[in-house]
Amino acid sequence: MRLGVAMPAALAAFAGGVFAWYCHAAGVTPNAFGWVFVVALLVMGWRLRAGIWLLIGVWVFIGVQNEWGSRLAAGLSGEDITVEATVLTAQPLGHATRLLLNIDKCQNSSNSPVQRPSCSALAKVRISAYSDERFKPGEQWQMTLRLRPPSGFANPDTFNYEQWLWREGIHATGYLRQEPAPVRLSSASPSLRQLALDFLTRQPLDERTKRWLAALTLGDSEQLTQDDWSLLNATGTTHLVVISGLHVGLVASFVLLLAKLGARFATPTNWRMRTWPWWLAALACVSYATLAGMAPPAMRAMIMTLIGLWVLSGRHAPGPWQAWWLALALVLISDPLALWRPGMWLSFVAVAWLIIIWQGRRRPQGIKGWCWALVRSQLLLAPLMAAAVLVAFGRVAPAAPLINLVAVPWVSSVMVPMALLGWLLSLIPLVGEAMWLLFEQALSVFHLLLTLAMQHWPLWEPDRSLTYPLAFALLLLSLCWGLPAVLPGLRYSATALALALPWWSLSTSIPQNTLRVSVHDVGQGQLIELRSEHYRLLYDTGPRFRSGFMPLETLWSPGQQFDQVIVSHADNDHAGGIGALLADHQVRRWLAPTGETLPVSSIDCQRGQSWQRDGVNYRILWPPEGDSAFSANDRSCVLEVNVGEQRLLITGDVGTEVERRFLRDVTLPVSVLVAGHHGSGTSSGIQFVRHTAPEHVIFSAGQSNAFQHPVDSVVRRFRQQGSCLWSTAQDGALRFWLNAAHPIEVETTRPLPRRHNQC
Repeated sequence: MRLGVAMPAALAAFAGGVFAWYCHAAGVTPNAFGWVFVVALLVMGWRLRAGIWLLIGVWVFIGVQNEWGSRLAAGLSGEDITVEATVLTAQPLGHATRLLLNIDKCQNSSNSPVQRPSCSALAKVRISAYSDERFKPGEQWQMTLRLRPPSGFANPDTFNYEQWLWREGIHATGYLRQEPAPVRLSSASPSLRQLALDFLTRQPLDERTKRWLAALTLGDSEQLTQDDWSLLNATGTTHLVVISGLHVGLVASFVLLLAKLGARFATPTNWRMRTWPWWLAALACVSYATLAGMAPPAMRAMIMTLIGLWVLSGRHAPGPWQAWWLALALVLISDPLALWRPGMWLSFVAVAWLIIIWQGRRRPQGIKGWCWALVRSQLLLAPLMAAAVLVAFGRVAPAAPLINLVAVPWVSSVMVPMALLGWLLSLIPLVGEAMWLLFEQALSVFHLLLTLAMQHWPLWEPDRSLTYPLAFALLLLSLCWGLPAVLPGLRYSATALALALPWWSLSTSIPQNTLRVSVHDVGQGQLIELRSEHYRLLYDTGPRFRSGFMPLETLWSPGQQFDQVIVSHADNDHAGGIGALLADHQVRRWLAPTGETLPVSSIDCQRGQSWQRDGVNYRILWPPEGDSAFSANDRSCVLEVNVGEQRLLITGDVGTEVERRFLRDVTLPVSVLVAGHHGSGTSSGIQFVRHTAPEHVIFSAGQSNAFQHPVDSVVRRFRQQGSCLWSTAQDGALRFWLNAAHPIEVETTRPLPRRHNQC
C-alpha cells in the first residue's frame, strides 16, 4: 500500500507547528533553526517529495513564529501608541464597545527620551472603547491606544484567556484613549456581508430572530448575547450556531441538488456525467464561506466540504482517509494556529469516527434508512465527543446526545433552509419576510427545547480528578459500540462503567485540622478561598470591571455553596464580585464592616469575633465594635486563621496607623501574610513588618497595574526580614495548606523555577 502525500504533508505541518511552540517555550532563537531548515532543504533538495514536506513544515513553523513575533513588546506596555486601524468587528458591551482592529500603521506617541521598541509588527489588537463614537466594521480610524501584551488571569482549571488571544492572532489588548479624540479617516467600503447585516436590521423581526439569523447564515456570532451562549454551552449545541461544516455542507448540498436537477432536464441522456454541478456546488461553498467572513471555523468547514465534494464526485478522488489527511494538511497550512484550536480537533475527530463507523457499510436507503443512520451516527458519536469536550473544556452537557438527536435535524432540515430561503427570496416582497417569520417560529421551538433541557439537565463540571477517568470511560464506550466484532460482554461492561463513574467521586477529602488556602488571580483586586473538610469561606470577591465582567465568574461552575463570605470593605476591587455570587452561587452568611454599603444583608464584622470549624480557628482582629470614623480602607476586616502553630493573617486595605492598633493582638509567629492594600506604600509599615516577620508574604495585585503594586519600599521591608515573597501578578493564583504536621509549601500557577529556588 502506497503511503501517498496527504498523511506526510499533514504530519509535516503538525511537526512544524509543534517545533515552533517548543522553540518559544524553550526560549530558543528561531533564526538558528531557520538556517538549519535552509541547509536541510538544500541537502534534501534532490528528493522532491521530501523537500515539499520540509517546505510545509517550514511554512507552518514560520507562521507560528510570526505570531509570537507580532505580539506587543513588553517595553510598550502601558505606553500611548498612535495607530491607523481598520475596524474588523464592533461589539456593544454595556457602556463601551469592544473593537477588534487591524493595525495599518503604528507609531509610538511617547515623548520619553528613552528608546522604545518598535510597534511595526503589530497586526491585530482587541480594545475597549469607552467613547460616544459609533464604530462600524470596515471604517478606518486614527486613534491613540494604551495597550499591553496579551495576558490573562492564571487560575488552575479555568479558561486560559491568554492562550485564546494567541490562537486568535490577537497581539495586544487595551483601551482607547479619550485624548486626543479618535478621528475617522474613511468610511466603511460597502461589502456584501455588511449590506446583508444592515438589511437584516431593517426587517420587522424580533431582535432574537435577527441575531440568530446573523449567526446562522452570515457567521456573525458576536451578535449572540451571553445568555444565548450560556444556553448553547449548557446543552452542547454550540456547533449548530458557529458557521461549520453543517452550514457550509448544507449550502453546497442544496446547490448540488438544484444543479443536478438542472442537468437532468438539460441533458437527460448523460446528466450523470456532467461535472459542472459539482463545480457550481464548490463555488457556492467558497462564496458562502467568504460571505460568512472566512473566520477560521468557516475556512475549515470550506476546506472539508470541498474535499468532501471531491470524494463524493468519484472523479479521480482520494479515499476517505486520504481525504481526511489532506483536509488536515490544508487547514494547518492555511491557518497554522489551527493546531491549538479545540474546535478543529473536535471537527476532525468527529469526521474520523464517522469514517470508521460507516466504512464498509451499505449506503442507507429510503427515509427510514436515513433516519436510522442519523440516530446511529449520533448515538455512536455522542460519547466520543463528550470525552473530547471533557478533556478540552473540563465540562460536559449531560443531555447533549439526546438534544442533538432532535436539534441537529431540526436546525439542518428546518431552520437553516428557511433562513437561507429567506435570503434567496428577500427581493420578492413579503415572500422572504414570510420565510423568516417561519424561521422565527422554528427558532422559538428550538429555544424552548434548549431551555427545558438546561433546566432539567444543567451543564455538569465534574471534579477535576474525575475528568480523565470519565473521558476514558466514554471513549471506551464509543469504541466498544462503534467497532465491529466486539464481545457483547465488553460492550455492556463499558456502558456500566460510563454510567457508574459519574456517581463515584475520586476527590480526596481534606483531612481534619487542615486548611487549603487559594489566593486567586483576579487582577487588581483580592479573592481568597479558605476550605477545610466541611467548611468553605471566601475572603473578598474580586473586582468588577467597567465592562461588567467579574473574574469570579470564571473560577467555578454555577451552583457552588459557601458557608461564609467576608467582604473586607465595599471598594470595587474587594466587593465587585458580589453580583456573580448572588447570581450563580449560594452563600449562607455574609460578614462586612459596619457602615459599608453592599447589595446584601450582612452581619457586622467586629473585633473579638471568633469561631472554629474542622479544627481550624478563625478570629477577627479589626475593626472595633460599633460605628467608627475610620475610612473605608481602615474599616477593613482583619482575619487571623490558626491551625496549630501555623497562622495566616489577612489585613485587607488597612493603613499603617490601624496596623499599630491591632499589632499586639496578632499571634506570633505569622506563617503567611496577605499583604495589606495589595502592597501599597500606605500599608505594611516598618513596625508591623518587623513585629510579624512573616515567613511568606503574598501580594494580591494585577499584572502591570497602574499603581505599581507592590511598591519597592514595601518589598524591601519584607526582604530585610527574610520573608519569601509571592505575587499573583507574576505567579498567578497561589495555593498552600495549613497543617501543623507539614511545613508550608506555596504552589504557583505560573511556574518560575528560579524564584522558587530562592524560597
